[in-house]
This record gives sequence, C-alpha cells and structure tokens, in this order.
Amino acid sequence: MTSRLRLLRAPHNFNQQATPMYCPTHFEEQRSDVLLDLIAQHPLATIVTQSNGGLVADHIPLLYQKNGDLPGTLIGHVAKNNPLWQAASEHEHLLIFQGASSYISPNLYATKAESGKVVPTWNYAVVHAHATLTATQNPEAILRILTGLTNRHESSQEHPWQVTDAPPDFTQNLLNSIVGIEFHIKRLTGKWKVSQNQPQKNQQSVIGGLRASGSLDTAKMAELVAQFGADLRK
Repeated sequence: MTSRLRLLRAPHNFNQQATPMYCPTHFEEQRSDVLLDLIAQHPLATIVTQSNGGLVADHIPLLYQKNGDLPGTLIGHVAKNNPLWQAASEHEHLLIFQGASSYISPNLYATKAESGKVVPTWNYAVVHAHATLTATQNPEAILRILTGLTNRHESSQEHPWQVTDAPPDFTQNLLNSIVGIEFHIKRLTGKWKVSQNQPQKNQQSVIGGLRASGSLDTAKMAELVAQFGADLRK
C-alpha cells in the first residue's frame, strides 16, 4: 500500500458514547490509528445529513487534520450551489468511510466439508464519523484546503501536480465558485467484520481462497482476515 497515516503515538478511544450502528463486540474497532488509517486510505466520505426534506447524502473526499487535542477535523470543499455547507453549526452529520469489502462464499470455509453448517456472508471494514460542520468562503483558507488535498493525493505520482501549476486567473475563478468545509469530529466508530467469529481453520481457508481469486479487493480482505485473526490469538 501507499504511505499510511500514523498521526497518533498511542491508541485513543474516540467512541465516547453509543452510536447508531449495529456492531457486535467482536467486530468493534476503537483504536484510533486503525480508524484514521482507513480514512486515509479511503478518503471518499458518504456524508449523510438530515434536511428539511429528509435524508440527503453527498460524496466528498476529505483530509484528516490533527488540530491540537483529539479527535481532530476533516477538511474538504463543495460547490457553492451545494446546500451542505449552509447547515447550522450545531447540526450533526454522519460521515461513512468504506474500506475493503468482499463476498465470502460458504465454499471458502474448511468446516463446510465436515458439517455443511455454513452460510454466505459479506466481510467489510467501515468507519463512521459523527461531526459538526463549519464553512469558509475565504479564498486563502479555501486555497489551503485545495493545496492540502492535492498534495496528499498527488504524492504517489511520479511528477506530482500542484495547484500552482494552473494559471492564477483560472485558480481564482475556481476559488470563487467553491466553499471550504471543515468537519469537527465528535466521535468515531469502527466495525471490522473480517471473520473474527470463525474458527481458526475457517479463517485460514478464507485467507487462502481470497488470495487464490487473484483480485486486488479480495487480496486486501485476505490481509485483514489474517491480521485481525492473529490479533485475536495474541
């Protein structure tokens, strides 16, 4: 994988209160470095907001920033025509970051041949962030946000593009048409459903089956099953 986010020296429990996601204890993830790493690797957030007309969802890439005390903020930008940025500052939004996921066939379980008592499931890793929002139309602040996002996502390019590569008048027109947003994280909740509830022999057969499929998505899930299965056996 590309460079990972390692912002915190020690695990920190972001989950200060119950959140509305069904999550059995064996799938619950509270380690801040693990949660923030998923956000860094999968920065496209699904932002769910309660509006006067009902639930609204937006899909916006965000960049985590550690601002003094935990838990920090997530920054991005939206078009001025997007009403998201006009939400009241006390309004709470749900931000969903979807990590690796994969279908798990019963055929992957070693115990299928023994008892047949197996069923299909879906493995996945996800982070929910509950946050309030502030917005800025200050061109300098928006430029800092654009620069931060660009530098982060261009870092793996052989010749990284920079905001300053674009003509200044073009950039200025862009700054006038967007709004900077900053989500202030209230709590983070993680759910890693990666076969922790299966016996070790099934975990091993799932890992082997996923790796044998040859796809990048299943390879990532095999890595998670191996990692979190090993964590349980420590």
